[in-house]
Amino acid sequence: MKKLALLTAGALAGGALTLSLQAFADKDNSAPLPLNELRTFAEVFGRIKQDYVEPVDDKKLINEAIKGMLTGLDPHSDYLDPEAFKEMREGTQGEFGGLGIEIGAEDGLVKVIAPIEDTPAQKAGIKSGDLIVKIDDTPVRGLSLNDAVKRMRGKPGTKVTLTIARKSETKPRVVTLVRAVIKTKSVKFKLLEQDYGYVRVTQFQEHTVENLAQALQTLYKDNKTPLKGVILDLRDDPGGLLNGAVGVSAAFLPKDALVVYTEGRAEDSKMRLTAKVQNYARGGADPLAKLPAGIKSIPMVVLVNGGSASASEIVAGALQDHKRAVVVGTQTFGKGSVQSVLPLGNAGGIKLTTARYFTPNGRSIQAKGIEPDVLVEDGTLSTSEQQALRVREADLENHLSNPNGDDKTPAKPVLKRPAVKPATPAPSAPDNGKEPPSDEASAREPNPKTDYQLGQALNILKVQQILIDKKGS
Repeated sequence: MKKLALLTAGALAGGALTLSLQAFADKDNSAPLPLNELRTFAEVFGRIKQDYVEPVDDKKLINEAIKGMLTGLDPHSDYLDPEAFKEMREGTQGEFGGLGIEIGAEDGLVKVIAPIEDTPAQKAGIKSGDLIVKIDDTPVRGLSLNDAVKRMRGKPGTKVTLTIARKSETKPRVVTLVRAVIKTKSVKFKLLEQDYGYVRVTQFQEHTVENLAQALQTLYKDNKTPLKGVILDLRDDPGGLLNGAVGVSAAFLPKDALVVYTEGRAEDSKMRLTAKVQNYARGGADPLAKLPAGIKSIPMVVLVNGGSASASEIVAGALQDHKRAVVVGTQTFGKGSVQSVLPLGNAGGIKLTTARYFTPNGRSIQAKGIEPDVLVEDGTLSTSEQQALRVREADLENHLSNPNGDDKTPAKPVLKRPAVKPATPAPSAPDNGKEPPSDEASAREPNPKTDYQLGQALNILKVQQILIDKKGS
């Protein structure tokens, strides 16, 4: 009997669970059963059934035991009941009901990895690093991530109240959000100015590769002449479909260039994915076939930050290893593990970590992330505020270790420049008790004058183009 495994490339929780399909055959399970431990389990089960203060349903006990067995492994393994399994699969299509938050676990609480653009969560001012301590009147401590997701999701138009703890604030923040059908736009783009294009990938979904190709073609058409540089913005991109990450990388890399490989104990968890159409196309024609040839060679910058996770880290790592792009921003999240979601006979499934991701040069992303070539902090926050808001895989309880060790290699600035930091933070809006609307506006309309990191990225492209022009002359 065949099982379907859904290989995820995103930080696995919240509303942005993302998957790709691969068939897995049943494996020979010849390992002996731990009979003594199973006897202990049966003894505890019997004691609960006999002596617990209230009657407990057998199904509940078994389900909770399965959950505990999986969630105790790492932050991303979990048990999915039939309802959760159905919701998870719907999430891959870029549309689901909820708030639009990517979450992880920390000290028994739910931590925001990143709000998704154009969702109730982002509009309410929820930020990366926030701790959700209560959902309506239910304390979060003790809930699994899956249970927390269930409570935050619901019928569009209904309300849910979140109690938020933010490290930079002394009092909890209570926010009431209206659930909505989350339709995330995977790719956004704009001509920042003549000859310089900007593309933002908010999530890696089913149509991301096609949407990216259309965006690049439109930029070339609107510019009327070949572009001289492009910025790929992966900031606060929580991840997504693995084949989407391969396709986005393939748009800028030579054919057959290695994008990512995985290593695990099982033979079928070992993969090498290259910039080949079979590894990213959903069937039919190659969506990248009509891209302008110059897109493979023009100066390029990839923007990342602590909310860039998994699939976005795969793209940044591949382009960095092949020296195709300058990675600018701050260190990424560090979600470098592969989850296989295996259906069960009860219409549910288990989400099990089965492998680790590695960049083409053999770097493990896990619990370390991608270090930028040029360090550029967010100019709207002080250094202490940025430290308080950062959350990475290494902060999550029971996270997998990095097999390459935790040695840190200093970031090497492009063109032998020192690491870039803002000399003077940008002025902040007056504190009137409300979240300033500028965050949402700037996310929709990228502006190098108000977005410090984007401005530095554009400057780097221009310097590279000057050097190319001088070399040509």
